[in-house]
Parts: sequence; structure tokens; C-alpha cells
Amino acid sequence: MKAAVLEAHGGDFRIASVSVPQPGPGEVLVRIAASGVNPLDTKIHEGAAAHARHPLPAVLGMDLSGTVAAVGADVTRFRHGDEVYGMVGGVGGLQGTLAEYAAVDADLLALKPANLSMRESAVLPLVTITAWEGLVDRMDVKAGDKVLIQGGAGGVGHVAIQIARAIGAEVYATGSASSRETIERLGAVFIDRSEGSASYVDRLTNGLGFDRILDTVGGVALDASFQAVRRLGHVASALGWGTHSLAPLSFKQATYSGVFTLMPLLSGQERRHFGTILEEAARLAERGLLAPILDSRTFSLDTVIQAYGAIKDGSPKGKLVIDIAPLKT
Repeated sequence: MKAAVLEAHGGDFRIASVSVPQPGPGEVLVRIAASGVNPLDTKIHEGAAAHARHPLPAVLGMDLSGTVAAVGADVTRFRHGDEVYGMVGGVGGLQGTLAEYAAVDADLLALKPANLSMRESAVLPLVTITAWEGLVDRMDVKAGDKVLIQGGAGGVGHVAIQIARAIGAEVYATGSASSRETIERLGAVFIDRSEGSASYVDRLTNGLGFDRILDTVGGVALDASFQAVRRLGHVASALGWGTHSLAPLSFKQATYSGVFTLMPLLSGQERRHFGTILEEAARLAERGLLAPILDSRTFSLDTVIQAYGAIKDGSPKGKLVIDIAPLKT
């Protein structure tokens, strides 16, 4: 099969012909149609993500959509020809998705949404799992909750808005002025990120604060979240890497949760939950309640480095996809 192999951090990818992997017990061989691109992929490429090491030489790429080509022993949920999607590798020594085939843990997969294309499905896994873990698993968002998404037009953020609205929450989202149209089109109340938290808390919640806040930005946005949450509220962040004062939370008897989406891939534990989340997400998509925003540009295995460059320069107007032309079976 054809694969994009990274041999040195920060370097270009070498297009190589490598053996098609064979699925072991509990694994599925997926003929990959498309690979979603995430900012984390570019950090792994640079060797800049200490929490997401991937020994080189390696195939990168975390998200995929594709078709089941074969199943290993003990796999009962999938059969040859099923169209699937998942976040399956590209970290911790697991083969990534910048290749024509991958043998992956079946627990990480779900049937892709029937109404979405392979390209659309390929960009959903990481961002959907991250948003779901924050909103549902950590904060147990309910209908009627006032939910604030920090960074509502980003990859995780634009999916989080849709999930929270599907639950029935009243959704607000911060972003730059240029992202206002996107955030409002998704059904959230737009908050300019330059507005101070005290101002928008007073303006939108009568000074009480938000019931639940999902931070997808980190840094000062996480500090603002601690200020903007209501008494006994909850903040979850996928980027809680820095040093932050917990005093605002303590005074409000509020709670904080971290979201570390990579853990099942790195540890091998609780992987089935990824598949379960994606099954729920597929149901939302098929009800018209969840769809990704895609950038109009197209990339192939030969132009992966250009896609990574676009992520780094901040030019995408939606999620990027690597289109992969697989071998015929």
C-alpha cells in the first residue's frame, strides 16, 4: 500500500510502498477513504507535543473514514463492506491514517453517519469525542442549561455547539469578529472574545454566570471561564496545560474537569467508549443535528505537508481533509 511516512520531526513526508497490515484479534482492516487533519497532528509532526509522542519513522494521522476490508478474530460488530469512521492512531506507536489501509482496534470504530460523505465523516472523530467528553461525560449538560463554549468556531468548538444544542441547552460561544456568522449560523449567541468576562456575564446571565463552560482555547480563556461560571457550576477544558488560579472556582463552589482525549489510545483502556460516542454522534448527524464545516481545499497523500502548513498559518475556513485513493480489493 501507499503511505506517507515521516522520518524526521518537522520534515516532509516520504511517499512509500509498505506492506498492508493484517488485522489481529479484535482488529479491523480499514481501506481508508479520507484522513481528517487536526492541529494536534501538526504538533506531533514537529515533535512539539510531549503528551503525544510518536516514535519515528511513522505514519501520522489520527482520524479516518473508510470501508472494512477484513475483520480479525472476535470482531462481531463489523463485517466486510461496512463504512466506518474513528480516531484510531497516529500517536503512541499506533499506525496513523495517512495510508491506504490501517489495522485498528474495532472498539475505536463506529458505522459512519449514512447521510455524511467520507470526507465529512473523516474530520469528526477527534473533535466530536473531545466535545462529547467535556459536555456529556464530564459536565452532564442538560436541556435548559446555559452553556458557554470558549472558541465556538474552532474544530472542537463548532461541534460542541451542535451537541449542546441537540441536548437542548441554551448555547453561547466566544470567537473573533470574523467568526460571528459561523457561530450564529450554528445557533449559538455570539460573544466577541475581546469582551471581558464580567461584561458578558452581566449582559447575558444577569450576573449569575453560566451553568457549564467548555474551554477549547486554554490560557486566558480558561481563566475567563473560571470567572464566568456560576455558583456550583462546572468548567471543562481540553487545554488546561498552564498554571491557573482556582480561587474563582473555590469561592463559587464550582468544579473543574480536564479532557484528555488521547488517553484510551495511549493506554489501551476504555477504547470502546470512543466507538460508543461515535455511534451517538452518527445518530445526531442522521437526524440533521450534527455536521462538520469543511474547508474547500483538497489535499492528497502527496500534499500532506501543504495541509499541515495551512493549519499552522491559520488559513482554513473549516476542517481540512486528506483524500486517499486506496488500492482496489
